Amino acid sequence: LEGLSMRDPALGQCIREVGPLGLAPRRAESTWSALLRAIVYQQITGKAAETILGRVRDLAGGDEALTPAWVRAASDAALRAAGLSRSKLAAARDLAERCLAGAVPSMEALRALDDESVVEALTPVRGIGRWTVEMLLIFNLGRPDVLPLTDYGVKKGFQALFGGRELPTADALSRRGARWRPWRSVASWYLWRAAENT
Repeated sequence: LEGLSMRDPALGQCIREVGPLGLAPRRAESTWSALLRAIVYQQITGKAAETILGRVRDLAGGDEALTPAWVRAASDAALRAAGLSRSKLAAARDLAERCLAGAVPSMEALRALDDESVVEALTPVRGIGRWTVEMLLIFNLGRPDVLPLTDYGVKKGFQALFGGRELPTADALSRRGARWRPWRSVASWYLWRAAENT
């Protein structure tokens, strides 16, 4: 944190105000469960997503039973009744099929890849874009140098710290972020906290 603060005094001020870093990788999830969770959480509140994921889990008979094979076998009607939208259902089924076909690398295999290779390996899955993979890189794989340039919270936090009437462009964020290397995930976490405080 000292290095980041020295390289960027404005970010350093935010670090001092927010306090200790609270970024730790999630418990060891499989790639399947991490991506299924990401699909369910897209574009809705965390509380709503947790409710829907809980319903799907209950329908399957618990975490252990919520497998790609179960999702493939479950009816559209049952999964829609649990709260999955049509697009999320299609994405979950595509993910299940790819996992069953061995086309989705395990977390262990992903750990051996560089960040860009992880993005390339996972974005062919329907509904999984670069942003979703960046969240997996930060929160599941614990990668230290990821800056999600399209993330609203990161942009909002940047605006709060550095001013400007509009949210920064990806280019402006990338240029400023160059001084945060190799700890851009840490910087992102503090930008999210700055966004919460605005």
